[in-house]
Amino acid sequence: MRYALVTGATSGLGKEIAIRLSESGWCVFACGRNEKALGEIKKTTYCHPLKMDVVDQESINEALEEVLKITDHLDAIINFSGIQKMSSLIEGDINIIKQSLDVNLLGMARVNKTFFPLIKKCNGRIINCSSECGWMTPQPFNGSYTLSKYAVEAYNDSLRRELMFLDIPVIKIQPGSFKTAMHGKTLDSFDRLINSTKMYREVLEKMKGMMLIELKMANEPEALIEAVMKAVNDPHPRQKYRVKNSPLLEVIEVMHPMTVDRLYKKFLESDKASKLISKINL
Repeated sequence: MRYALVTGATSGLGKEIAIRLSESGWCVFACGRNEKALGEIKKTTYCHPLKMDVVDQESINEALEEVLKITDHLDAIINFSGIQKMSSLIEGDINIIKQSLDVNLLGMARVNKTFFPLIKKCNGRIINCSSECGWMTPQPFNGSYTLSKYAVEAYNDSLRRELMFLDIPVIKIQPGSFKTAMHGKTLDSFDRLINSTKMYREVLEKMKGMMLIELKMANEPEALIEAVMKAVNDPHPRQKYRVKNSPLLEVIEVMHPMTVDRLYKKFLESDKASKLISKINL
């Protein structure tokens, strides 16, 4: 029997991954904060639901105690806890940045550090969810999320180069846009941003249209699930798996930063943005 711990397993991609692993014969510790969702997981899968908050070390320690009642080792830690809140780095609440780092980066670091002895016991592997935002040119008003994912990239690569001396693989997943409940939360945070701004309302209205187009083109979860399954099962996994990253953003990535700045400014300040968005059936 192989054992995996999955964070963010009460909804979205984390839940889909936990279910697929369970169906494939893994014993899965599905971790999350939502007690109702954990109850549903217990009813419908072979997963062991664990209430765990990645920003609370005591909660993580309690989850470790529960895991140790069942196994003394883990073959994989799969970190999929995450939040995304759109905000202005100047107008927005500084706590949005703190929360993004606390969940997306420090939560991952806490879990990996706490459960590492179980990974070391059987030379398991650690899989960290980054994002296309972790390696692509930052977009305006997505700074708190982007900087947290840039930090995840640095954390992941540093950890990989430490643990390679112990023959423990550390793998990062860089997903593009997928159809999950996070989209609704992201839109809600964007609406709050529009309603609260005193400097950027016109630009944000146009940018929201662009974001809706991007979300409409979001991918089904299957491709990402398959990538994670490869990462956990392959005897020689890749260092990173980029899955369905945005073709448009990849084009922007090859441009000079000054050119990208000019494109964003010209497009979002022009009437062309509104006209283009109005022609697309959202």
